[in-house]
Amino acid sequence: MSRRTYAVIGAVVVAVAGIAIALGVRAAGSGDDPVASASPTPTTSPVPVIVPGRPGESASVIPSDKLPAPDGSLYNDADAFFMRMMIPHHAQALEMAALAPERAGHEQIRAVASRITAAQKPEMAVFRAWLKARGLSENEAGHSHDGMKGMQPPEALKGLASLRGDAFDKMFVDMMVAHHEGAIAMATDVLRSGRDQEVERQATGIAAEQQAEISRLRQIPL
Repeated sequence: MSRRTYAVIGAVVVAVAGIAIALGVRAAGSGDDPVASASPTPTTSPVPVIVPGRPGESASVIPSDKLPAPDGSLYNDADAFFMRMMIPHHAQALEMAALAPERAGHEQIRAVASRITAAQKPEMAVFRAWLKARGLSENEAGHSHDGMKGMQPPEALKGLASLRGDAFDKMFVDMMVAHHEGAIAMATDVLRSGRDQEVERQATGIAAEQQAEISRLRQIPL
């Protein structure tokens, strides 16, 4: 079946869903892998909608309030959680990296901190754009950052900021390695449980990038 045929089928499906909603049809739909709603505050009762699969894949039935995002992608709670949580996670890495220029004793530490800043600032913009495109908020009630994998406690950040030279370098390496390992674990989780292709690309890149940073950090003679 051609792409054009799939596009036509998709348009018909959405039109049928719209008619069903207008008539007030009600139906419940759930599954083991729910797809996150493209609209955070639906105002109508969902109806079951048949969504054509990709070439070679069978169609699936999902509730009308769980239709794909405007760009056609399917995503679930694991995808949204990852993109939300990586924002504060990256923010803390940037906070630590910002301490290095004036406090690090080894040039290698400053170089690693510079790479972290250059890589993670643009990634944060991608996370925010992904959420905004799907009508999702950056923060969600009930989600705490305290237990996030790799996140360092406030007292550790204060301790790092109080050090200079070799003492700073050693603590920076220990904290950043733990922080990166947490990000890799989060990326691994979403690669196993998520559905969105853009999230998959981001998670794969983060896992590879931060594993490389861990290797660089561990090679610094302290």
